[in-house]
Amino acid sequence: MKGQTITGRISTTAKGMGFIDDATDPQADSVYIEVGKLNTALNGDTVEARVYERVFRGKKEKAGEIVRIVERVKTAYVGAVVFEDGICRIIPDDRKMYVRIRIPGADAADLKAGDKVQVRMLAWTDPSREPEGKVLRVLGPKGTNDVEMESIVLERGFEIGFPHDVEAEAERAEREEKRITPEEVARRRDIRQTLTFTIDPYDAKDFDDAISFKVLPPDPKSGAPLYEIGVHIADVSHYVRPGTALDKEAVKRGCSVYLVDRTIPMLPEALSNDICSLNPREDKLSFSAIFVMDERAHIHERWFGRTVMNSDYRFTYETAQAAIDGVPANAVKYSNGIQTAAMAEPGMKYRAELTTLDKIAKILQKDKFAHGAIEFEMPEVKFRLDERGKPIGVYVKERIDTHKLVEEFMLLANREVAKYIFDSIKKKGSRDTGAIYRIHDTPDKDKIGELQTFVKALGYTLGSKAGVVTPLDINNLLDQIDGTPHESLIRTATIRSMQKAIYSTVNVGHFGLAFDFYTHFTSPIRRYPDLLVHRILAMHLHNEPFGDRDIVSFQRIAESSTAREIDAADAERSSRKLKQVEYMQERLGKSFKGTISGVTKWGMYVEEAESKSEGMINFDNLGNDYWTFDEKTYTIRGERTGKKYTLGDPISFKVVGADLDKKTLDYKVE
Repeated sequence: MKGQTITGRISTTAKGMGFIDDATDPQADSVYIEVGKLNTALNGDTVEARVYERVFRGKKEKAGEIVRIVERVKTAYVGAVVFEDGICRIIPDDRKMYVRIRIPGADAADLKAGDKVQVRMLAWTDPSREPEGKVLRVLGPKGTNDVEMESIVLERGFEIGFPHDVEAEAERAEREEKRITPEEVARRRDIRQTLTFTIDPYDAKDFDDAISFKVLPPDPKSGAPLYEIGVHIADVSHYVRPGTALDKEAVKRGCSVYLVDRTIPMLPEALSNDICSLNPREDKLSFSAIFVMDERAHIHERWFGRTVMNSDYRFTYETAQAAIDGVPANAVKYSNGIQTAAMAEPGMKYRAELTTLDKIAKILQKDKFAHGAIEFEMPEVKFRLDERGKPIGVYVKERIDTHKLVEEFMLLANREVAKYIFDSIKKKGSRDTGAIYRIHDTPDKDKIGELQTFVKALGYTLGSKAGVVTPLDINNLLDQIDGTPHESLIRTATIRSMQKAIYSTVNVGHFGLAFDFYTHFTSPIRRYPDLLVHRILAMHLHNEPFGDRDIVSFQRIAESSTAREIDAADAERSSRKLKQVEYMQERLGKSFKGTISGVTKWGMYVEEAESKSEGMINFDNLGNDYWTFDEKTYTIRGERTGKKYTLGDPISFKVVGADLDKKTLDYKVE
């Protein structure tokens, strides 16, 4: 093996070591890069490494040394300013960045210790010297809400505002929208006289999807009632054209980012909150999936195309639920505990239509699970914030039937659009492959094996055949843990064992939903792939050909959108973790109840019951004993007292430490 060279992406740690996977051999073991042998390679870089064998703890393993940086993946970093021996340095927020960045000369003159800044790292080729950086922007004092939220966004490569040319195009589109011409209406199906409404969160600022409902004459053969049900999506593709500044910026961002206290939109607010928001009693351009369905949720006909619509009513999830339940306006409940008169009107005159939609949605949901869809629903924690962004309360966002109603009709539209595109390609021949799907591949056998071992240690069983699981096997496990102390823990572990859902031009189906065909059609204002699906669908509807350049572009966008979605999810988790640490920081010394969510050779992790804030209890905070860790049973045991702690056990604890910089919490057992 001596002298072998491999190329791949490296993952580094804060201690200056790393691991690299051979890009040409996905099945090969990761190669360990020792401290001192990274040779300026940073996390995520594509590198070339020389591989050799070493003996570690009596065993041979592959190790390596980086010999060349093929591609530097990241040069912009956010961090805090420190001055040490007269030298200005940046301590990066990125915990996988193992070196500080030195700020030379004039760039350092106006900086203050404790400020957060964004810097561009200059060319770094000498591992014996610190990298140098140039300050791009000063964000302000660390610890303040706006600075920390902006740091989270910038650190993951998203921008806060929009370039001037992008804003200018959005303003031109806004002026255009104010005058929907008769010619444009004539090119579309006019559904302005069909009952249409939006159902959204009470605090939504934009409404990008709507549902319409119309009673049709009964089925001439069976006499069964028939309904026309439409899913209408803001026609973003009408305003955002390929090659424009708006389009290029949307591709770059890939998606909107939803932090605890704000949204970083994919497109300017002139589009997202105005012209592409389906506001009530305003004519709007939309792209629609319209179905003729019976009361058993069977589809008799389907139609896709561009429409012009006018929403009759704006529901919140709670007011729509109140209308279905027939409760008075003052009985509408909100999980955050806040209610205003404007939020309380349930729109009773649409009760019959909503009730029918609810019944059909429940059938769609039942059929989905019967075919093997996995119920991965997890509780979502939300924070009440004061005017400075400090968390002053916590609550769990309640999912009610109207959430599921909207979800099922959006899933229906996404599934049927994907099937239409797939069938259209099949008719045209294999060469014309204009498509982008949302796919979810079958789970990796090794990860399933680890999950089986994990749940067996806790007393549960995950069935499989030759290491292959089906959605029904997963659902059987979830049924076993329903209502048990281990439910949240095993649900999380199961989700982590699954493949990631990604975008692709090749359809392999969606394992988690048990759909043979699935795409994203319903949110083009916040996800670029949905916008692309609208364009692709329009081309198929008009029998327009796709060129080789289109196909290559679609796959490139699928890959970049998947990567940006991962970055956005990481930013959202980081903002939530920040608020959890802030929340607990104000409660140092107080007692809480929680569940042991992880056990390790240095202690255990505990998740607080209400805020889901996870903290560490190290051995020193477990009590006066000698503690040992049994990795087979996920148990920590005290040798003197015999006391034991097992994964999933309930536990009482106190908060003894909170580190906002690291976003970590320390607990102590009571």
